[in-house]
Amino acid sequence: MIDFYEVMKRMKSILSTETKKKKVLDKDVAHALKIDPKNYAVIKKRKKIPYESIAYYSKQNKLNMNWLLFAQKPKYLT
Repeated sequence: MIDFYEVMKRMKSILSTETKKKKVLDKDVAHALKIDPKNYAVIKKRKKIPYESIAYYSKQNKLNMNWLLFAQKPKYLT
């Protein structure tokens, strides 16, 4: 089973690189995924992975969705 916290950890590492911030907050992840921060809090509490939002984010940033979900290489698509 895919672990919500592992996926969000990888998401935060990408955002950290993009924004050059050492600490990426949940609200930063919510904004990147175009989710309302309050809704993201509910998603986090339920440990429900927002697949559709991750898919759109991955497409926009040429990010390998398999890397985000399963930590499979390569990280970026060419």
